[in-house]
Amino acid sequence: MAFLLHHCRLFFLLFAFNLCLCFIPSTAALQRFKHPVKADGSLSFLVVGDWGRRGLYNQSQVALQMGVVGEKVEIGFVISTGDNFYEDGLTGVHDPAFNESFINIYTPPSLHKQWYNVLGNHDYRGDVEAQLSPILTKMDSRWLCRRSFIVDTEFTEFFFVDTTPFVDEYFTDPENHTYDWKGVLPREEYLSNLLKDVDTALRDSTAKWKIVVGHHTIKSAGHHGVTKELEDHLLPILEANNVDMYINGHDHCLEHISSTESQIQFLTSGGGSKAWRGDIEKWNPEELKLYYDGQGFMTVQMTQTNADIVFYDVFGNVLHKWSMSKDHDLDASA
Repeated sequence: MAFLLHHCRLFFLLFAFNLCLCFIPSTAALQRFKHPVKADGSLSFLVVGDWGRRGLYNQSQVALQMGVVGEKVEIGFVISTGDNFYEDGLTGVHDPAFNESFINIYTPPSLHKQWYNVLGNHDYRGDVEAQLSPILTKMDSRWLCRRSFIVDTEFTEFFFVDTTPFVDEYFTDPENHTYDWKGVLPREEYLSNLLKDVDTALRDSTAKWKIVVGHHTIKSAGHHGVTKELEDHLLPILEANNVDMYINGHDHCLEHISSTESQIQFLTSGGGSKAWRGDIEKWNPEELKLYYDGQGFMTVQMTQTNADIVFYDVFGNVLHKWSMSKDHDLDASA
């Protein structure tokens, strides 16, 4: 009898211990992907955002020039800053929009490289899990989309951040839109964990360059302007961890703001298709290095010590160049 009681107590102790483990609060580290540098040790990539319109609004023309420039600078990958499929994301993994807005549009050989994608607010109006699904990757091996993740190269780390859940109005005043919040609720816990994960990852990073990518603007003279929620909650983390660039879309323009308050360069590449002509607000001219209200894209070429940023319009014309050095002060050129 004593033997049975002893084993019963042991069973319940183990059961209680395992039950406690299930309720230990924790945050999962951001998923990490490695991407090799080129043979000469450098890194080149394209950035495009707000594009998925089945080739309309000059999406096809932008894609063509992306292919030309991508071949010229020998890109290793493409970054999408979100709003990948208009108007309401994908309906599921078999939505023809994946073919019509992605596979059939970005056909030049130089664009057949890895695509790293974040979600935009329009993507959240559809089936979010569809864009995250490995089924899309089986359909086109270029496609990689996660809510938040890290791409690790030899000397640069890219921190992709899911910015849509930060924006209050999508929850409080969604108008006629329905957002897919599966995997996000409870929102406060999701955002708290995400901010902790981003802060930890940036703080632990030993990369020479740190680049954060999100869909929404932090600083912008465009239609959407400053995203207050990101300014309040994400920006202090970026500033505290010496981030070099924040790259985003959301405003349908090409834009470069060089902050006077920190070293961060704020780069908007949201000209992948439909642009907003003449939609610009006043901004400090000392900070606003470029505002172009048309379609286009951006390239970044990097080494251990230098980063060269170039903005292109829909015709492949250079609109703006900017160079950064880790060994010297910022050097700008128009």
